[in-house]
Amino acid sequence: MLVRDDGFGLSRRTLLALAAGAGAALALPRRLLAQASPPLAAPPSIGPELHGLSAFGDLKYPADFTHFDYVDPNAVKGGAFSQIGPVAAYNQSFQTFNSLNGYILKGDGAQGIDLIFDTLMVRAFDEPDAVYGLVAKSVAISSDGTLYRFRLRPEARFHDGSTLTAEDVAFSLNVLKEKGHPIITQNLREMEGAEASGEDVIVTFSPGRARDVPLFVAQLPIFSRAYYDTKPFDASTLEPPLGSGPYKVGRFEPGRTIAYERVPDYWAAGLPVNAGVNNFDTVRYEYFRDREVGFEAFKARAYLFRQDFTARSWATGYDFPALREGKVKQVILPDLTPSGAQGWFLNIRRPQFADPRVREALSYAFDFEWTNKNLMFDAYKRTSSFFENSDLKAQGPAGPDEIALIDSLGDKLTPEDAAVLKGEPWTPPVSDGSGQDRTLLRKATQLLRDAGWHIQNGRLTDSQGKALTIEFLDDENGLERHTAPFIKNLKLLGIEANFRLVDPPQFQRRLNDFDFDATVRRFSVSTVPGESLRSYFGSRAAETSGSSNLSGIADPVVDLLIEKVIAADTRDKLRTACHVLDRRLRAGRYWVPQWYSGEYRLAYWDVFDWPSAPRPAYDRAIPKIWSARQRSAG
Repeated sequence: MLVRDDGFGLSRRTLLALAAGAGAALALPRRLLAQASPPLAAPPSIGPELHGLSAFGDLKYPADFTHFDYVDPNAVKGGAFSQIGPVAAYNQSFQTFNSLNGYILKGDGAQGIDLIFDTLMVRAFDEPDAVYGLVAKSVAISSDGTLYRFRLRPEARFHDGSTLTAEDVAFSLNVLKEKGHPIITQNLREMEGAEASGEDVIVTFSPGRARDVPLFVAQLPIFSRAYYDTKPFDASTLEPPLGSGPYKVGRFEPGRTIAYERVPDYWAAGLPVNAGVNNFDTVRYEYFRDREVGFEAFKARAYLFRQDFTARSWATGYDFPALREGKVKQVILPDLTPSGAQGWFLNIRRPQFADPRVREALSYAFDFEWTNKNLMFDAYKRTSSFFENSDLKAQGPAGPDEIALIDSLGDKLTPEDAAVLKGEPWTPPVSDGSGQDRTLLRKATQLLRDAGWHIQNGRLTDSQGKALTIEFLDDENGLERHTAPFIKNLKLLGIEANFRLVDPPQFQRRLNDFDFDATVRRFSVSTVPGESLRSYFGSRAAETSGSSNLSGIADPVVDLLIEKVIAADTRDKLRTACHVLDRRLRAGRYWVPQWYSGEYRLAYWDVFDWPSAPRPAYDRAIPKIWSARQRSAG
């Protein structure tokens, strides 16, 4: 799920949030449903009923578990939690919203809208990828892995009291596949369809589907089919949709604030997966177009929690009365999840970026060491991998298992390419920290000359006399001071570069249409990557508007390696395939890598309680497992 997190102020846009879209009216979705869900023949055999799923079948919790280990099952209910959202996905923005449909390409969806929807299953945050039953009390899988039968809980209800049925689930999954955000439709490509069968939902998948596709399906939001009888689901709207989850949409003001109110008679409150979670009566998101204004609002207690992405503000900004008096706390937590790939992604659909030597030359112009010391208080490490901060990152020369996989590619690789993959993976250069490392700039100049670019009248031009220009596109100015010295060095190379700031809706439209030269993103893969890799790096996604393949990577070898990752049937094989994929992607020079921190910097007003249990390794789980502090009598 699309991620953006720059370590100094850009928020994450993850690809782990889920989304949906549908037809113009229910008459159309019913027809689409009929087309997408032909009668399914019974498979040769169906396996036993399972209470949970994981990519490789390993589950920590038994069928009779009562709560997750990282929660306080007796947490106090009540109080309020408010924040500037740390996570957004698909068409969601951190600076504004104009729609309560957060799951389609149109509009800017409100953050937190997933709180109102239930899913078949939910994640356990202390396991790499396991999910356990929510709306589905169990699931059974066919012997060939193409059919999943989810058995639903008959007590499941929407907020209006109507029963949540198998027809609702089938409608939701099929309509997501047809009309969802392009990232969703890409991830559902190997889901052939869903149909209701009594209280069960039968979901069929293509043979050889990616291991994570059923997990993705199990976490998709469930919509009321009856609600969309007369409403176009693929339209941007400010009408609160009907949900079945722990919260309802409360008071909101487009572009400024939105609150979600806890449902007091939530049907699933007593389930093991919901013990000790969803503890606040109100969860509120605040929006600020200017980050400094947003920080001042936190100091004034306009909201209660912030994850600080700005090294400068973290180092120098927390010297105000409430913090000195102990009313505001600062804490740093380790981030054990993959930090992914963060940097300036270059749109290789543009002719000036067609040659990888040009793309590599740009990396020599960015002085990370100077930037980290002078602008970011030495708070960050350099990103070099698409799987940064994880054991999926390629390091050193290829090992025996990697070499065997590379050799298996045969004539798909030239001898030169095979040698590159077997050697040290490409890493960005280390500068002398001066801000203008002459040695690196000379290397950049030579690469540009080798690619056919030469200086004419102070400008770098190709053989046709066309200048090399770069526009760095963004929707907020947090990157501007970091991009400025980069632009200065590019100009020393004769490259005309500028920083272009546009409003969030225009920014999102231009990304959807791939109408940009370079932009910053952070792509954060899961601990067990699979189908989402096609959306990030696959050739088909390079041509799909709104996809996460911003650079336009269309490499048959990358496609083949993605399939190797997806086909891996053990965690060791998965690791090996990711290492080789990482080597190939890094060899393509599709980006100018930036930085990562490997930790969460949190600040909050001291009115919350944390569970005393060990914190989950794979998610912050805030505010999911936090609660309001219980005040003593008097």
